[in-house]
Amino acid sequence: MTRSSDVRGLIPVLATPFQPGGALDLDSLRRLVAFNAHSGADGVAVFGFASEGFALTAEERKQILATVLAELPPEAPIVAGISATGTADAIAQSRAAAEAGATVGMVIPPFMVKPSPAQIVDFYGTVGTEGGLPVMIQDAPASTGVNLPVPLIAELSKLDGVTSAKIETQPTAPKLGAVVAATPDDFLVLGGQNALFVLDEYTRGAVGTMPASEFPDLLAPVLSAHASGEHETARAAFNRLLPLIRFGLQPGIAWSIHKHVLHRRGVIESTTVRAPATDADEGTLKALDEILTDLGL
Repeated sequence: MTRSSDVRGLIPVLATPFQPGGALDLDSLRRLVAFNAHSGADGVAVFGFASEGFALTAEERKQILATVLAELPPEAPIVAGISATGTADAIAQSRAAAEAGATVGMVIPPFMVKPSPAQIVDFYGTVGTEGGLPVMIQDAPASTGVNLPVPLIAELSKLDGVTSAKIETQPTAPKLGAVVAATPDDFLVLGGQNALFVLDEYTRGAVGTMPASEFPDLLAPVLSAHASGEHETARAAFNRLLPLIRFGLQPGIAWSIHKHVLHRRGVIESTTVRAPATDADEGTLKALDEILTDLGL
């Protein structure tokens, strides 16, 4: 069966487990992939912001993709984050991810030198035709410092090889709805921001969401209820999750939060993060413990 590039539904962005000394922990990664697959995820993403993609080497990316490829159901899409500072590097990263088994490239715009709108169009057009993967535009100005207005995303959606977008500009729901209205029907629009506004995004036309990877089993039933028209049930279950979702959005320590939850749930062995990410302090972890206890975790 051919692995899909159709990124719809629940696509968690996997954390990258490390051993206490900082090396990759591939055994924990295998458990993490299995946990997400068995919890109702429709696919997974790697090398995203929630993956500490900024701290991974090219060789580690190959190892991660090989591990995910072996553990994930054969039809499920694999999204690989592409976070280059220039066009040539973005093409190289995309080709390497394609060769290693990824099916979609989630591409942020160049960010070290802020590009003009025309340069953004040239960048995505070139990566879309030469990178070897369908391109998902990652609209995340809080992280990149590069704004992608709705008319620009609409222009990008017409480029060969550009097939989807992940909207993370706050407030996400209004912008996502505007992007849906401005792009072709076959252009897929997903939400990010740890699913903070996922039900509102779905109401406005989102076809998927890409949260962190520690609560797919809790979010999948919410999405299923919403899709079935059981909106009150979905909203009640989602509201129960909101403290955990919010907690995983804290700048600087979000990666630590994701890993502490996964460790508590028995999925990964260590909560180690790589600099410049930092571990959460004792008070933060105490507050997290209270949230998890409320959820019965």
